[in-house]
Amino acid sequence: MDIKKNDEIKLNIEAVTSEGSAVGHYDGIAVFVRGAVPGDIIIAHIIKTSKRYCIGIIKEIITYSESRIKSDCPVSDKCGGCSFRNMTYAEEIKYKYGRVKDAIQRIGHLDVPINEVVGAEKTDGYRNKCQYPVSICDGELFAGFYAYKSHRIIPCASCKLQNEAFGECLDAFSFWVKNADISSYDEKTGRGLLRHIYLRRTSLGEIMACAVINGDSLPEKEMLIEELTKISGVKSVCVNINKENSNVILGEKTLTLWGSDTIRDRLCGLIFELSPNSFYQVNHDQCERLYAVAESYAGLTGNETVVDLYCGAGTIGLTMADKAKRVLGIEIVPQAVDNAKRNAEINGIDNAEYFCGDAFEGAKELEKRGITPDVVILDPPRKGCQKELFDVVERMNPKRLVYVSCDASTLARDLAILKEKGYITKEITPVDMFPRTPHVEAVALVERI
Repeated sequence: MDIKKNDEIKLNIEAVTSEGSAVGHYDGIAVFVRGAVPGDIIIAHIIKTSKRYCIGIIKEIITYSESRIKSDCPVSDKCGGCSFRNMTYAEEIKYKYGRVKDAIQRIGHLDVPINEVVGAEKTDGYRNKCQYPVSICDGELFAGFYAYKSHRIIPCASCKLQNEAFGECLDAFSFWVKNADISSYDEKTGRGLLRHIYLRRTSLGEIMACAVINGDSLPEKEMLIEELTKISGVKSVCVNINKENSNVILGEKTLTLWGSDTIRDRLCGLIFELSPNSFYQVNHDQCERLYAVAESYAGLTGNETVVDLYCGAGTIGLTMADKAKRVLGIEIVPQAVDNAKRNAEINGIDNAEYFCGDAFEGAKELEKRGITPDVVILDPPRKGCQKELFDVVERMNPKRLVYVSCDASTLARDLAILKEKGYITKEITPVDMFPRTPHVEAVALVERI
């Protein structure tokens, strides 16, 4: 039986996809529905069809899943963020475990022990960074998040995943926008000034507020500074220049308008300085748990040389430095490398060195210098590692790799490549860094055969 657009079908919801959509099957065709929960029986209204799948919306819920709960966010059904706010946390953890296991088996074709997901004690208010896209209409600021698979902004000044202080910061930006006659950036025309509002808050309570603009200067900057500095914890007010016609949020140039160029956080007993461009995990408490897993997998005794690729502000390597003989970090973002060097200095760590460069080119340079690491840490972006990087790692011949991944699919792909290079994955531990969203991190222990 063919499914046509505008058909209404009865559908048993079986699972959730990696993007957070629920899925069921009708006459062998996969039907994807946002907002449904595994165990729901629904009437789905079909809005799109293809030969291999269909997309529907919930017309009616006939039977409610035992895992379904009432969402406590008024925009969770529209925003592209909290896909699981209508689902119990136990069901969410179950899904995330299944997602990692499925990727490892189906994509990597690997039979690897996978530990239980390290769940979060705190599922709201955990994000220490937010990048709000903005729209300004008649002097009113609308800041929020993009709707699912769109660039349509869903206003949400009080997102439950964000720190409460961010709402105060948005109020300050709203006052400035209205009274300084600020325009918002239009992706279609390339005109308008304000593109994003970028906020960071550390566990020490320090806040960095940054306006991302399509221009060279900020009008009435004294007004914005005055409003922001009324907020407890604000230590840095800056502007980032981004005049590129792209989806990249931050440009390369950041100017400090008031206060410090960086803010400080305490993580795993160390102090870290962060600039706007520094990569830093957004969930402080879960990050400490993830790093504890990574450290146990590294198996350091005090005699090892550790190479930390994609090192960001140096956090993973520095938290292990007291248990290693030497730590060498590679990072492509210059500001992050400066932060890493400064973080080593702040914490009195003298056995860590940091170099600016692409992970592949940086690893080749270390190889030329005759560096023979005992342990290599891989913490790549979502797209995973460059395939060529594994050739260099193979020649370096470390006895152990610790792979920290934010995407199970690319992790599975890369672990399969490493197997071909003579490295076997011993075990994997998923860590829920992003509660109420579809994302899950995982740490893999990989050893030389």
